[in-house]
Amino acid sequence: MLKRMEWPTLAILTVTYQIWLFATTYLAEWSVFAAVIISAIAIAQFSSLQHEMLHGHPFRDQRLNAALVFPALTLIVPYLRFRDTHLAHHHDNALTDPFDDPESNYLDGGDWEQFSVIRRGLLTFNNTLAGRLLLGPLIGTFAFIRSDLRNLGQDPKILRGWLWHMPAAALVIVWVHFAAMPLWAYAISCYGALSLLRIRTFLEHQAHERARGRTVVIEDRGPLALLFLNNNFHAVHHMHPRVAWYRLPSLYRQNAERYLRQNGGYRYRSYSEIFRRYLLTRKDPVVHPLWRRG
Repeated sequence: MLKRMEWPTLAILTVTYQIWLFATTYLAEWSVFAAVIISAIAIAQFSSLQHEMLHGHPFRDQRLNAALVFPALTLIVPYLRFRDTHLAHHHDNALTDPFDDPESNYLDGGDWEQFSVIRRGLLTFNNTLAGRLLLGPLIGTFAFIRSDLRNLGQDPKILRGWLWHMPAAALVIVWVHFAAMPLWAYAISCYGALSLLRIRTFLEHQAHERARGRTVVIEDRGPLALLFLNNNFHAVHHMHPRVAWYRLPSLYRQNAERYLRQNGGYRYRSYSEIFRRYLLTRKDPVVHPLWRRG
């Protein structure tokens, strides 16, 4: 088993837990403001590690991987539900489909026509990067929970996922209750972490007639790339979902032209370029431009 372990993943998981523990205790005694910022970063890093675990890292045993990320540091996202919906998202033929892709940010035109002016305005703002940072966690969490409630009686995995989530979230709440960090401050950290993760998901997929033209490559190697565990090489990840995060950049460099040819050149040089272009500018329409049902 030792030979099969992915030591970089275990190392960064260990450091992430240590930073989170430090932020909720000693740092919170010194400055709650600093603790909120550092906790948000640690929780976002932890979420990226959960993504690695559900794809079969660092062990082949999925139960052991799940145990490594059992505490629900985000409080609101059940790991088993994240796993099930994300693996369904990896059916590339359904990418961006408002109905069949659980992680699609597009809506069906028929639904859009029934929305109020205020709701349309909020969703339009949500398609700017600033909107995704400010409103994205609220809108995304609401849609996620509403979908699970609607399908609760049809899919037994939903109830199981939430039942397992209860002790995982309770463990974190009890820790924070006895630690130095106020629970309200920790809730802000969770929202901040979900906001940071919206930077990654903001434009990682686009509407395109070809499935492989829907997934982006962002050639960033800075702090955000580490925070997202190189998932900015998203087209590479979708083509090789079992490849560990620390191998994605080299895999891309070895044959960049091939990946860009297959995804139709859907590429950005860095996250700073994305901030410059889309902070206050809508990147995509809310309504899916190619598909409509009914």
